[in-house]
Amino acid sequence: MAGLKIQPVTEAAANDSPLHGKGMTWPQVLRYNSNKYGASHIAMRKKHYGIWQPITWEDYFNNVKYLALGLLSSGFQSGDKLLIIGDNAPQWYYAELAAQANHGISIGLYPDVTASEIAYTAGNAQAAFIIAEDQEQVDKILQVKDQLPLLRKTIFWNYKGLTEYKEPSLIGMRQVIHDGEEYDKRHPQLFEETIASGKAEDPCAIIYTSGTTGTPKGAVHTHDSLMYGAEHIIGIDAINEKDNIACSLPPAWITEQLLYMGCHLLSGSTLNFAESAETQQKDLREIGPDIVCYGARQWESQARAVQANIQGADILKRFIYRLFMPSGYRMAEAEFKHQDRSFRDNIINTLADLCLFRQIRDNLGLPHTRLCYTSGQILCPDAFQFFHALGIQLKSIYGTTEGGILTITKKSDINPDTVGAVVPGAEVGITERGEIVYRQPGMFINYYNDPEKTSSVLKDGWFYSGDAGSITEDRQLVFIDRKDDIVLLPCGETLAPQLIESRLKYTPYIKDAWVVARSNSPIIAAIIIIDYGSVGKWAGRNQIAYTTFSDLAQKPEVYELIRQAILRINRDLPDDCRISKYVDFHKEFDPDEGELTQDRKLRRNFLKEHYAGLLEAIFRNDSETEIILKLQYRDGRMGTVKAKVAIKDVKEANQ
Repeated sequence: MAGLKIQPVTEAAANDSPLHGKGMTWPQVLRYNSNKYGASHIAMRKKHYGIWQPITWEDYFNNVKYLALGLLSSGFQSGDKLLIIGDNAPQWYYAELAAQANHGISIGLYPDVTASEIAYTAGNAQAAFIIAEDQEQVDKILQVKDQLPLLRKTIFWNYKGLTEYKEPSLIGMRQVIHDGEEYDKRHPQLFEETIASGKAEDPCAIIYTSGTTGTPKGAVHTHDSLMYGAEHIIGIDAINEKDNIACSLPPAWITEQLLYMGCHLLSGSTLNFAESAETQQKDLREIGPDIVCYGARQWESQARAVQANIQGADILKRFIYRLFMPSGYRMAEAEFKHQDRSFRDNIINTLADLCLFRQIRDNLGLPHTRLCYTSGQILCPDAFQFFHALGIQLKSIYGTTEGGILTITKKSDINPDTVGAVVPGAEVGITERGEIVYRQPGMFINYYNDPEKTSSVLKDGWFYSGDAGSITEDRQLVFIDRKDDIVLLPCGETLAPQLIESRLKYTPYIKDAWVVARSNSPIIAAIIIIDYGSVGKWAGRNQIAYTTFSDLAQKPEVYELIRQAILRINRDLPDDCRISKYVDFHKEFDPDEGELTQDRKLRRNFLKEHYAGLLEAIFRNDSETEIILKLQYRDGRMGTVKAKVAIKDVKEANQ
């Protein structure tokens, strides 16, 4: 392989998991846990109507068993695909394991997908069954039902609003489980025999990529490939049956599959589900989880919220914050550099923890966490250091949907500038173009029904990630950006937009950012999405009247507020990579309009095409432009939205 530099990595280390190396399937692991723990150990908790409802491992196993048998009684066959759509809930796990117990394959989608996205995924994966959460998801499915000739049944687990539906292909999960109980009476050994005949190398899940560069692709994984990554997380972080894991996102993407499904099953730990997304932080405070995993965007949102709340707090709270935060940063810096802390620093930090840090952790729903993970996108070093200053042990995981987990940070090697050490048993290389390539047992088999795209990223056993990066002398991986998103500037410098965007999003008044540049222009521009909540509070404190998001974003005072934030970011950037122009966008980016993926990553190619007029105005040095968009509403009607936005120079004060 010309141009490939191989970084050797040590062989796989022994793993403390009792199931390591036994070649089991996920349903077999569930049966193992049910036999081991029975009704004496809680596998899950779900808050319902304000009360935490416990689910034992015995309950868990029985729900999966009877749902699987109910699916069989409805015509589910070996190799069939089951699509799951909804928020994180115990029913999601029942559904995934039930499909796999029947030698089927699960596919997951986030609840805010559109009807057209459901049609694409279900059609592409040839789904025969769909299990959906509620009326909202069922309505979307019914919109596209005629496009899915292979779909035989749609099963829902939340009955509200659906009891009067007359669609013959619809059925409630309680009814399917009841059918399974009856089916078990007629075939008493079938479920156990079916589970026992499963093999670790069997395909068990199709996990779709986020679609940042185009149409999402379905990566086929086996029990073995998913178990490999989960075992490494458990081995490195000693996750065990006493741990409580906070579930924030459905296991539709690879990190959630590894942590929420894999580590939970292999360690016997307990999953905890909030009553709703709106009550998540409050509910987590009640549980006090040991393990939390958020995407970088959610950690950035948490950091913004803390900073915005402090800026709006009374003078005493602001004084305490400014007094003690430097102590937290000193302790974090000492941790990163493996330096001893002085007795004086320890005393001051203990006082800071009592007076400040403990309250902030509690407000974030993280009062007792020992492991916090970030994954999916780059988290800027400033945000990383901020959480460590608060005493939150944040760690990076780097992986891809296709290649599985590649790095995880050990507690002794935490470095805000890297995404962790390469896991034992993996090999990683950097091509001449700076692309990260790797191979390991946790990789996917192929893209479902797409050999051409498979061969474009899987070559001689190496997975070509499309990410740019480098490897440090101590075998830590540095992630830079998507290879195709890096811009070679006229001055010869390279610009990695994602790193600048992550720094912008760390500021309290910026929710999202899209950094654009061209190889034939010295202009580097940022399209800014203001944080409506924090900017609105700021406007209220400064007696600035506004009506809508668009009106607030275009206020001269808000432009100056954002300019000051950009100037602070520019100080830490090379001269030729500093932002020179910016736009306060008139609305938030929306996954329903194709601007973001379902896991909230920018779809840059779509944005460049969709807002080509705005980009041309920026690079022409215009001072303002009108954005005209044609939108299709959910009911099929077409509409036109017009908005005039200002284009400002960062170095010039706004009048």
